[in-house]
Amino acid sequence: MSGKRTWLTLQPQKPRKNHGNDTNRSTGKHPGLKPVTAVTAGMLLLSTLFLSACAGSKPDSKSAQPADNGPLELSIMTITPSTPPASDDNVIKRAIEAATNSKMKIQWVSNNIYSDKLNIALASGDIPDLTMINDPFNSTFRTMVTQGAFWDLTPFLKDYPNLWNGTPAIAWELTKMDDGKNYGIPRARDENDESFLIVRKDWLDKLGLNPPTTTDELYAVMKAFAEQDPDGNGKNDTYGLSTGIETLLGTVEGAFTGVNGKWKLDGDKLVYTAWLPEVRKALEFTTKAYKEKLLPEDQLSLKTTQVRDLFKGNRAGSVIDKTGTGNRVYATDLRKIVPSFKDTDFYPLTSINGFTPKGTGFNGLLAIPKTVPEAKMKRILKLVDTWMTKEVGTIQRFGIEGVHHNVVNGAKVVIPEKLNADNASDFNQIVNPIDPSLEVPPATPDMIAADVQRKKIQDDRAKVSVPDISAGLNSPTALKVLPDLEKQILDLKSKIVIGREPLSAWDDFVAKTKNSPDVVKMTEEMTQAYHKRAGK
Repeated sequence: MSGKRTWLTLQPQKPRKNHGNDTNRSTGKHPGLKPVTAVTAGMLLLSTLFLSACAGSKPDSKSAQPADNGPLELSIMTITPSTPPASDDNVIKRAIEAATNSKMKIQWVSNNIYSDKLNIALASGDIPDLTMINDPFNSTFRTMVTQGAFWDLTPFLKDYPNLWNGTPAIAWELTKMDDGKNYGIPRARDENDESFLIVRKDWLDKLGLNPPTTTDELYAVMKAFAEQDPDGNGKNDTYGLSTGIETLLGTVEGAFTGVNGKWKLDGDKLVYTAWLPEVRKALEFTTKAYKEKLLPEDQLSLKTTQVRDLFKGNRAGSVIDKTGTGNRVYATDLRKIVPSFKDTDFYPLTSINGFTPKGTGFNGLLAIPKTVPEAKMKRILKLVDTWMTKEVGTIQRFGIEGVHHNVVNGAKVVIPEKLNADNASDFNQIVNPIDPSLEVPPATPDMIAADVQRKKIQDDRAKVSVPDISAGLNSPTALKVLPDLEKQILDLKSKIVIGREPLSAWDDFVAKTKNSPDVVKMTEEMTQAYHKRAGK
């Protein structure tokens, strides 16, 4: 019998929007998974119980263990924001493979369809050796962990100090499952660089506006960007903000509620934020912005690549993203249209209404399925451990000397166009070393000024940023109820935003739903989980 298992995913979750760097979840923070189809679930129902008994059978050829002194051959599946992604013979990939004694077969999947592709892999049991789980808090991954589909890495982590110490402690803590164990390697992120609003400073200056600090000021800026011809082409073809619908709703609601995530602590009890009156105000804000054409007409269908293309194409005055994406993602392309665009014109806002979200120190997990033998699993951990050293991290950040960077007065000076052309940032979606010494030094006076600006704004954000207190909390009822509830909420909000339903429909929905037995039970369980983690 083959060692490949077929796993039945129970009560999988509706995908949450990933705008390149991910927000919003039911009981956590990151995007979830689309459910397998009813037909697929039905076919798997009979096979799951039988095939899952094959845990001890011989693994298939893809998991064969290479000799310890030979290159580690492994398959990887992860996300990419690039089109096209890094090729198999990419020069940076080859350099990383040489430094880690590995041969990686990487399946790069677009942000726009990653949840679908991941669901197919999880449902079939044909899971790559190292798989990025974009939402470790949804029911699908939790259920598969309890079924024994993934390695518990907890006993082994102490043997890989670079891996352990190179990931923020908060990330290891928040990604523990209910049994207190870690079933994946958090993809490290700076907890003080969560995605938030970024505006075109050159457009602000042209229109005589200051960076907004309140929702009223934000609305006024968006309106000016859409109506006062900031690009100077004499056409009414610009927008105040480019972002996907879920990111839009989540960010605006956070500014109105002051809450990061879906749960607010009210006294000693957690409250689901959808029931807060401030959410209605946020919905009113967004509906008005859409009606006045401050947002793209196809707002409901915008994908991550389309969101970024509007900003890069000189058609949107603001975007929601990380502070470090300026030159790497936007500025190079934007300068092809606007040669005068400066790196400092990519201006991150400190806060709106005093609110800015604090990150969790991670963005998804790298999980290893149990179809991988233990010896090979350890070699994969060693690969990640080696990858997180300064030596390998330098390859990823700076590329090859003479190709992607030059050494000037002892310092590496990158050539952004070359790094971008060879998809250097794609490899951050596998391993993302956050060693400050690996930060790419600014290559021009403008980039130096932008770096100073970015660091100051991040420092200012750290003083007021709000954490997601629900990150990692588990409620069995929430796992059962929230996928459908959040789908209803998103569908209704979307219809209200584009004018297909009146705002009063939201009032009716809240009144009908907030005191239902399942919602009450979910709230009680989330509160208990919060107090348990807090040691109360």
